[in-house]
Amino acid sequence: MGTMFPLFQSSGISPVSHDFPKIIARGSDTSSVSSLNGASKGAWLNRSSIIFAGGDKWSVDPRVSIATANKREYSLQIQNVDVMDDGPYTCSVQTQHTPRTMQVHLTVQVSPKISRISTDTVVNEGSNVTLICLATGKPEPSISWRHISPSAKPFENGQYLDIYGITRDQAGEYECSAENDASVPDVKKVKVTVNFAPTIQELKSSGVMLGGNGLIRCESAGVPAPVFEWYKGERKLINGKHGITIKNYSTRSLLTVTNVTEEHFGNYTCVAANKLGVTNASLPLNPPSTAQYGITGGAEVLFSCWYLVLTLSSFTSIFYLKNIILQ
Repeated sequence: MGTMFPLFQSSGISPVSHDFPKIIARGSDTSSVSSLNGASKGAWLNRSSIIFAGGDKWSVDPRVSIATANKREYSLQIQNVDVMDDGPYTCSVQTQHTPRTMQVHLTVQVSPKISRISTDTVVNEGSNVTLICLATGKPEPSISWRHISPSAKPFENGQYLDIYGITRDQAGEYECSAENDASVPDVKKVKVTVNFAPTIQELKSSGVMLGGNGLIRCESAGVPAPVFEWYKGERKLINGKHGITIKNYSTRSLLTVTNVTEEHFGNYTCVAANKLGVTNASLPLNPPSTAQYGITGGAEVLFSCWYLVLTLSSFTSIFYLKNIILQ
């Protein structure tokens, strides 16, 4: 049973009319009390419909009842209050001299509930994206968006979130929160996947001796996850042939050369491709005395070499520098 709410106090014989607000959460019970002070008869009305007249129930709603009815108090109780119960309630009493009324306005608050949110979305980098989040509740919920990322960037409030020219850094989960004064916010998430062409981030190897094992590692980023291929010169390498083992993962490919011979030395190319593009990078597999560099077309590499020549009478330092520009 809800808390008894003092609705009406009568004194004297002059008609009085007041409007008291009452706010309650949906699903609660509420009671409104009218103090009669000797009035002969009372009635409760909702808008223009009579709910109770004295002890006679006019409403067919089983949730409505008279909690107390005597010469001093006439209280109406509504159980499990719902939105349809929102509105004005009037207590009318007939005193010995004149009728008197008192009105209470019942406001039913409803917890926020997200009724619609965009489904998980897949777009290409550079596209425009609109996310939607609709919610019900009373008072009307406030909608806010947040990008679930290390920075957890908030956005302006609103049902629609527009992202123009989306980038790969803006991929991830977006959280919609619907909030009002009735209860805690309702929160839902939508995932945005941003497709982009692959890029090779690292290509690395270590020097290897004849008869040993060599390893070349190719790291790539791309969505969808790239498919890897390996080439030595113009020849495509096949896993399990000619001492070559290839293991592919979502963002990397490992090429292992077992029992290295001189035929294995040379230039190796890693190719990464998905539906949006293809890229490649090359690097040589050499004996350990030779430095290894992974390079792509258009890159500039600087090699520096110092030679020391010692004689019985002098110490000479000879500097050798060479720039290589790949077109």
